[in-house]
Amino acid sequence: MDSNQPTPQKSQKLEDCPNCRKTTALCVCSLVRPQRVKTQVLVLQHPQEPDKDLGSAWLAVQCLQGARLRVGLSWPNLSKAWGDPVDPSRWGVLYLGSGPTGPAPSPAPLFWTDKKGLPKSAQENRALLESLHGLVILDGTWSQAKALWWRNPWVHKLKRLMLSPPQPSLYRELRREPRRECLSTIESIALALDAMGEPAEATAYLRTSFNDLLGRYRALKKRN
Repeated sequence: MDSNQPTPQKSQKLEDCPNCRKTTALCVCSLVRPQRVKTQVLVLQHPQEPDKDLGSAWLAVQCLQGARLRVGLSWPNLSKAWGDPVDPSRWGVLYLGSGPTGPAPSPAPLFWTDKKGLPKSAQENRALLESLHGLVILDGTWSQAKALWWRNPWVHKLKRLMLSPPQPSLYRELRREPRRECLSTIESIALALDAMGEPAEATAYLRTSFNDLLGRYRALKKRN
């Protein structure tokens, strides 16, 4: 769910960290402090996305106990993508697409829509969020996320969820988001987990870690 705008190119070819795959100056391994949450988080990452300096998927997954990252274009079903048997009826997928076709229940930073993008009622939304066990995130540019959506028909059978962020992405001047609802992958996960009742300290840590990465990136740009 990272934006469709390219990140600035590296000013020089620096050695990449073998774990997070970022340049040494931007290595985020020291930021990893696994947080405990009940929700199972699965990030499906487009194979052309992983080398982005500002990509946040790896950091998000490492900072959540039990979360998993899968790189590829398609998987036969949710259980194969997750790596263990799971009940897809208890999972949701974050996908904005063309956006909601009606007003979201208020206040609702995370809301459930039908297949046509029409938001469910506030009561239905609350009941769903309380019942969900897992969350699928599509990681890549706008077009890459769309490709993952259409190449994996099984995700259409999951509960489709959309975000209505109360504030814009922390990227600010580093990336121009194509739409107000667009956030980085790690911010999207944090906001969704907030709405699902996960511990505030866990979601706050996701945002703090991401903000630290952005601070390092801004400092690197100034030096170069």
